[in-house]
Order: sequence, then C-alpha cells, then structure tokens
Amino acid sequence: MKSSRLWLAAAIIAFAVLGSFVLSVPHTREATVDTQPSQRTPTDVPSVSIKDSFKQGVHTITGSFEAPNACAAVDAQASYAADGGSDTDGSILVALFLPKDFGICLQLPTRIHFSATVAAPANLPITVTVNGVTATTTL
Repeated sequence: MKSSRLWLAAAIIAFAVLGSFVLSVPHTREATVDTQPSQRTPTDVPSVSIKDSFKQGVHTITGSFEAPNACAAVDAQASYAADGGSDTDGSILVALFLPKDFGICLQLPTRIHFSATVAAPANLPITVTVNGVTATTTL
C-alpha cells in the first residue's frame, strides 16, 4: 500500500514539474525577429590612439584601437601622399583593415595594437581610416 502512495506522489510531482516547464518556456511564435540587418551608422566613428616616431626619414606609426573581439586581426598599411613640390606639403595615410567576419568568437571588445612604417618628410599630418571610415585620432 505504501508503495502505491509513493508512486502516486512521484507522478504528481513529475506532472507538476512538466506542467510548469511547458508554461514557462516561451513559444517560437511569441519571439520577435529583426528583419533589418544591423548596419553601421555614420555616428560610429572609430577612435584610434597613435604614436609617430620619426628617424632618418622613416615614420614608424604605432597605435591601438578597440576591435569587436579578440579574434580580430588587423592589417595596417601606411602611405605618403605629396600635395605639392615642397617637402612640407602632403600627409600620411594609415589604413587599417579588419575582416568583417571573425567566425565564432566571444564578442567582447578588445584593444588591438598595430604598427606601420612609411618613408616621408618630418612633421606631416596623419590620417587614419578603419575599413575605409576616417577615424578620430589621439596622440
């Protein structure tokens, strides 16, 4: 007799657990789906910290910026664009390239460091772009 009471109590507890599970789990028809892919807005201007070392006609530009995750690998390329005939005219462009797809990676913003060198005259302004978007720079 005690055995049947135990089975009855176990069945009641099992039904209570299953019933509460079914009622608490959201249904797929209740979930909202964002049909618009997220796109970068013009206000998302990257911020890049840079340091320029000039020695014997060569600029070594090092810096860092915040990438979306630790799996990001940056490709930095520096180029010199002369505007006129004078050595003081022109500017240095540092182009940083990040792949759009990082694969499966923890989406935790991480500081990424880079370095690039270019032969150019001293005291030129430096412009930095990240994937074609002009970044704000801090020295």
